[in-house]
Formats: sequence, C-alpha cells, structure tokens
Amino acid sequence: MWFVCALLTALGWGIADIFYKKASITEEKYSHLKICIFVGIVMGIHAVFVLIFQNINYNPINIIYYFPVSFMYFFAMVLTFFGLKFVEDSIASPVENSSGAITAILCFLILGQTMSKLSLIGVIFVTIGIISLGILQTKTDSESRKNISKKMLMIGFLMTVCYSIFNATGGLLDAYFLDMENTPLKNVTEDTIELVANTSYELTYVIIAIVFTIYIKLRGEHINWLKQKDKTCAAVFETFGQLMYVYAMSGNAIIAAPIVSSVCVVSVILARIFLKEKMTVKQYAAIFSTIIGILILAISET
Repeated sequence: MWFVCALLTALGWGIADIFYKKASITEEKYSHLKICIFVGIVMGIHAVFVLIFQNINYNPINIIYYFPVSFMYFFAMVLTFFGLKFVEDSIASPVENSSGAITAILCFLILGQTMSKLSLIGVIFVTIGIISLGILQTKTDSESRKNISKKMLMIGFLMTVCYSIFNATGGLLDAYFLDMENTPLKNVTEDTIELVANTSYELTYVIIAIVFTIYIKLRGEHINWLKQKDKTCAAVFETFGQLMYVYAMSGNAIIAAPIVSSVCVVSVILARIFLKEKMTVKQYAAIFSTIIGILILAISET
C-alpha cells in the first residue's frame, strides 16, 4: 500500500505544482503567503472531517510533539512559494529534486533503514531521472528568461537549496515519528498513527494560516476570497498529496522518499498534456529513466 501511496503523492503534488505556478504572481507582494492561507483552509477542513468522522482518539498535545516535522515541511513550502514568484521553474531544480535521495541517505545513515540490491538499483534510476530532468528544466527556463537579474537568480538558487535541506530533514523526522517503536506521538496505534500525524500537521497549518491572514490584513492587503481558483485547486491537491505522503513514509521511507521526488516528472508530463509545452528527446529519456526505476521498485517490493 505504501508504494501506491507514494505514487499518489507524486501525482497529487505534481498537479498542485501546476496550480502553484499559476497562483504565484510576481507583482502580488504577498502571493506566497496567500497560497499558504488557502492551503491552511483546505487542510483545516480535512482535519475537522477526520476528527469528526474518524475514530483516531486524537490528543491535541500531538500538535506540539509533531511540530518539528510540521515546521520543516511548512518552511520548505514557503521557500518554494516565494521562489516561484521570480521564476517559472526552480533555478536550481536539480538540487530541489534531489531531496528525496537525500532523505533516503539520511534514513540509512541515521535510522539504519536498509533496502535490497534491486531496490537500490530502482532508486538510482529514479534519482538519475529526476536530477537529469531538473538540469534540463533549469537550462530551458534560463534560456527563456535571459533577462532575469543576477539577484533573482541567486534568490531562486538559495530558495532551492534551503528547500532541499528542510524537506529532506522533514522526511527523516517523519520516518522516525511514523515508526511505532519510536514515535513520541500520543494515543496512536498501527491503524491511526498516519492520520494522527497528518492531522497534527494540518492543524499546525491552520494556525499558521490564521496568523498570516491577520498579518496581511494589518499590512492593508486585500484578499479576494471568491476569486482564488488556482490557489484553491493547489491547496486541494496539496492536501491530498500530504495525506498519501504520511502513509508512504510510514510504510518504507527510505524507498518512498525518492519516488515522491518524481513529482517533477509528473509536473512536466502534465504540462506537456494540458499546457501543450514541448519536450525534448533528453527530457523524454529522463522521464523514461524515472519510470524504469519506479517499475524496478514495484517489482522489488512484490
């Protein structure tokens, strides 16, 4: 099940990425904060639904216990939203797309998680594919935006590096928190630990969204709640992807993390299908490498 959840995570976040790009407006000063607000709203609705209709025996103290994980993911997302204001794709996307491989390495070195030789081959294929695609995307983006200032290029690069660090650390912490033998989460069972963790993250996001809303209002910025289609769609798919993500990381984090990083592949394919963007032979080759890697992982885990 974790393997399917990892694929669904990549699909959900890949779709969300399309809407994030459309919702990130350079001229809109607080667009990155507004995106966070709408993600918080949707996540809050889902959290309330889980608390009412799912018997997970939730203890609110878990918001505090799970906060280190929530903070890593949230801060990484804010950096991405801010960076998208300057460039269509990340200036240093190879670094960003390697966060899943970094998480796998950290899980091996710190948590002692292991994988079979066949799984390792699959992870290598996936990693090569997403990094190659990232390099190709960066080159394409740079060529189409030659007038971008050096300052913006530096900002985009720094946002990507920081994203990779925080996201990979969040993945490592999640692997620890979702392990029943080690988790500090309270009132959890094998059946509820994923929902408890995800609900804690969503409730944290709601609190942050409220803070951002107050901040924007105090700064005199107006939010047109009824005309935020792209932000709302991004929030819906982000929430879906996050729910699938905790199940994937709970099952087999060291392999799931690289698969989830293939979200860039999903984004490029969807852009080709729905936005009619052209793809080069090299891009197809990178995507093919990623798909081969995922198929190898599927075989190794059956």
